Amino acid sequence: MNKKLTIPNIITFIRIILIPLILYLLFSDDPKIVLIAGFLFIVSSISDFFDGYLARLLNQTSKLGILLDPIADKLLIASVIIVLIETRVITHIHVIPAIIILLREIAISGLREFLANYNEKVPVTFIAKIKTTIQMISLSILILSVGFDFNNTIWDAGLIMLWISAVFTLYSGYSYIKKGLTII
Repeated sequence: MNKKLTIPNIITFIRIILIPLILYLLFSDDPKIVLIAGFLFIVSSISDFFDGYLARLLNQTSKLGILLDPIADKLLIASVIIVLIETRVITHIHVIPAIIILLREIAISGLREFLANYNEKVPVTFIAKIKTTIQMISLSILILSVGFDFNNTIWDAGLIMLWISAVFTLYSGYSYIKKGLTII
C-alpha cells in the first residue's frame, strides 16, 4: 500500500476537507443547519482519536500522518474559534480564553519549528492531548448551544469548558516552553 494513502491519513484528509463545510454551516441563521455543523465538528473531533489509533493498530504510521494530524487539529479548532467569535457565540470576556488558545497554538508551533532547525523534537504530551480533547468538547457544546437556539444552559456549559480548556492550554504551553528552554 502507498505509505501516504493509508486509512489514518485518509481520515485526516477528510477532517481537513470538512473544515470549510463546517465553517460555512456555522454561519447559518438556521439552528438546524448549525446542528449539522456541530455533528460534523464532533465527527471530525472523534476522528482525531481514530486516525492515530488506527495508525498504530494497523502499523500505518507515516511522516505525512505525523505532519498532518496536529495541523488538522489546529486548523479545525482555530477556525471554529474564529467563526464562533465572529458569530458572537463567544463574546465579551469569554474571548480571552479563545485568544489564549489561539496564541498558544501559534507560539508552540513556532517553538517546534525553531527546535526542528536544531534537530530537536518536542513530542506531544499527555496533557496536550487532554487539552485538545477539552477544547473540542467546549467548542462542540458551544456549537450545540446555537443549534438548540442558544439554550443558555448549554451555552454556559460551553463557556465554562472553554475557560477550563484555556487553563489546560496554558499549562501544556508552559510545559512545552519549559522543555524548549532546556534545549536552547
